[in-house]
Amino acid sequence: MNPTRRRFIGIAAASSLMLASLPMRRAAAAIAPITWQGVALGADAELRIYHPDPDAARRLITQSLQELHRLETVFSLYRDDSALSRLNRQGFLNEPPADLLRLLSESRRCSQLTDGAFDPTVQPLWRLYAGYFAQAGALADGPAAADIAQALSRVSYLDVMLDSRRIQLIKPGMGITLNGIAQGYITDRITDLLRQGGLERALVDMGEIRGLDTRASPSEWRVGLADPLAPERILTGVPIRNQALATSGGYGTAIDAAGRHTHLFDPHTGSAQPRYRSVSVRASDATTADALSTAFSHMPLQATARIVQEQGLRAWFVLPDGQLVRQGAPA
Repeated sequence: MNPTRRRFIGIAAASSLMLASLPMRRAAAAIAPITWQGVALGADAELRIYHPDPDAARRLITQSLQELHRLETVFSLYRDDSALSRLNRQGFLNEPPADLLRLLSESRRCSQLTDGAFDPTVQPLWRLYAGYFAQAGALADGPAAADIAQALSRVSYLDVMLDSRRIQLIKPGMGITLNGIAQGYITDRITDLLRQGGLERALVDMGEIRGLDTRASPSEWRVGLADPLAPERILTGVPIRNQALATSGGYGTAIDAAGRHTHLFDPHTGSAQPRYRSVSVRASDATTADALSTAFSHMPLQATARIVQEQGLRAWFVLPDGQLVRQGAPA
């Protein structure tokens, strides 16, 4: 299972050179970027670093790619030899990698926070929908209710047993996907790598965005939220200051030819039709922002508002009619 969303990885970094979001474009003209293009978790990816020392930039790219490739061996569903693929195939995994344990623990926290609206065990729903629409003559309404109910019987984060020596999927036929949270986690890990490398400012974008500024008076970037129906149009700008922003939307990841069904599954009903055109969440870290933007896609606004307030988040919802709804304090 994997969505088709194109992922862009861009890092604009400076140690002694000051780069604000607007001056960043001027810096790009003055400093030639060191770039890498390739694939990350099955999607097109690009890594671009602006740095006054080209050799330092190349070292950062090398280190970032090493971290990316290491985490792909843990989370990727495109790789048969990844830890996650082995877990799904066997139903258990002995001596699991620390990153898999950590991310599954984070997934459980987000599942509990959202009353199960975020659930990494929705892989059986993906298998059902993908298999159904791969058949000739598949009906536009999607799989039969009985088939959805059968898949849902194997969906529950409570049926994943975790400890430091073993991960166990309790029910036969279960499967885990971390595509609703892993991009944010990898963004956080690369941000940590850059911070540990001594960078004062960085903007990391690996499908989800996180800003880093360790100076006494941190500045901010402004990230544009695109209109899902007209991506060239910016609905609003979101300030990012040592924060992360994630967006989930089914418009770019349809399963069926008509575009009615997406990779965003409701763990309670089995629906693949989210409530909103897109959901964006700003949080202190990209892992949380990624998971909650996924969960919020199937939650009513009154339920998301409570979480946004309690967790000190901001969220933006593009409704089916195109209206933009904001939640949370502007700060």
